[in-house]
Amino acid sequence: MKKAVVFIADGTEEIEVITPVDYLRRAAVQVTLVSVSQSRTVTAAHGVSINADMTLESYLSAGEELPDAVVVPGGAGTKNIADCRAAVDFVTQMDKAGKLVCAICAAPGLVLPLTGALKGKAWTCYPGCEEKAGEFVKTRRDEAFVHDANLITGRGPGTAEQFSMEIVRTLTGDAIFTKIKEGSMQR
Repeated sequence: MKKAVVFIADGTEEIEVITPVDYLRRAAVQVTLVSVSQSRTVTAAHGVSINADMTLESYLSAGEELPDAVVVPGGAGTKNIADCRAAVDFVTQMDKAGKLVCAICAAPGLVLPLTGALKGKAWTCYPGCEEKAGEFVKTRRDEAFVHDANLITGRGPGTAEQFSMEIVRTLTGDAIFTKIKEGSMQR
């Protein structure tokens, strides 16, 4: 069974968390929702409380092997993820291991430059967030998502479905992707 970790933090954009979690679980991917704060419950960008399965500290102390994918959502909470050294180190390890690194909205411009995951790859992010990426020049501006090697990046909340479905396709293949896209695969 494929496994994925989805990070959350106070200020995280709700749709960029819930959409990948929903589609990945429909695809029978084991998803662990991980809070980078001390609390399992975070208040997302629009006041919605989201309960994580565990904190990053407890996830790391459990000694799990690296999952197949990590998803880093955007929104105002992206800064909280970028400021969490353990989260940045986790994404760095995922990239170095060739695992799937997925980030949407502000996260490609704010979190991924700290990890090296953008080096030599095409990517996109929420307009204006690329300015924080320093040497890593955003290469695709108008695409909903960009998939380059082990990196999938998405433009923003309005592209959460396309971004999430590309993660599903990559982890589980075209048959499951098609079933979910046609609405015939329910959890």
